[in-house]
Amino acid sequence: MIIHRIVVPGSGAETWTVLDDNFAPVAPAEDCLAYLAAIERSPNTVRAYAARLKLLVRVSPAEGRRVGDRAGVETVASFVSWLRAHADNVIVLDASAARRSEATVNRHLAALFSFYDYHARAGVALASDLVAWRRVSRGSYKPFLHHVTKGREVPTRPLRLRAPRRGPATLAPEQVVAVLAACEHLRDRFLLALLGETGMRIGQALGLRHSDFVSRERTVRIVPRADNANRARAKTRATHSLPVSVPLVRLYSEYMHVDYGDLDSDYVFVNLWAEPLGRPLRYQAVASLVRRLRARSGVEFNLHMLRHTRATEWLRQGVAIEVVSKLLTHASVATTSGTYVHLSAEDVRAELERAGVWPDPGPGASS
Repeated sequence: MIIHRIVVPGSGAETWTVLDDNFAPVAPAEDCLAYLAAIERSPNTVRAYAARLKLLVRVSPAEGRRVGDRAGVETVASFVSWLRAHADNVIVLDASAARRSEATVNRHLAALFSFYDYHARAGVALASDLVAWRRVSRGSYKPFLHHVTKGREVPTRPLRLRAPRRGPATLAPEQVVAVLAACEHLRDRFLLALLGETGMRIGQALGLRHSDFVSRERTVRIVPRADNANRARAKTRATHSLPVSVPLVRLYSEYMHVDYGDLDSDYVFVNLWAEPLGRPLRYQAVASLVRRLRARSGVEFNLHMLRHTRATEWLRQGVAIEVVSKLLTHASVATTSGTYVHLSAEDVRAELERAGVWPDPGPGASS
């Protein structure tokens, strides 16, 4: 059983499906994945859901054929047990050995319940305890237009493992300097400097066009595009403008003059030393670059750590959470605050002193 990439004729849109051992689509999974593609979920999201639904069909083949006939809480429970007892297709006999974490299992459950919820909405008679419902309750407070939502039901997931909250991994300032120093080319240094200064996602950077980098205004625009030749995804529906520093603008200009030269391409980051020359840089090429930089710098990192590092620095410097959320192009401030709750007691103490709640002890004070 495999997941298979599909390119839609005409539009060139990418989606994924699940194929059985005879290379035929698993119909219920295919219907759900086609729906996700139709509502323009990211191909990466559809691929992740396809991989997780493939596991469900592998563990319980009947679920892939008859969605509602035998669905029950026991199906979900057995699926969770299988996920926890297996890691990378290896049975885990020792309870202390590495296995799928609670957070990983919860991601699988999110796909599972989206699968069941889709088929419930499509009219399949699922077990009632797999599509649980609860009434919206807001206590005694009744907001404006309360009558519109009164009695409305919203879905809630009937099972979720309690996962320990972990803060995002960050880099120390000297580690960031070491990684930048390990870059052999201006293109690579500019890419990492851009990610480290703006907190931009790698997909957003790979989709940049020269028209998005407005040097005179010291801004860079993140524009969501579905037709990127390198399949880069901005992971946002709206266009965002981010401020950049004068040194970063100068580094961009130097990169254009020294490395880019007379090359004719709309994309900022392109192949300069490997075929096909001038083609937009792809995720695989960036992954190879990261491996080389790890070896040269001795720093174990991934590009998303640069984003986490920058966001943490902003918060420690007192930048409002709403501003940080906008800079990170999050759809909601709740996403930002839920992600960056890892500030230490010293960070909280500094913020209290900055706000005047606690007096500044001054230099030399004992902690």
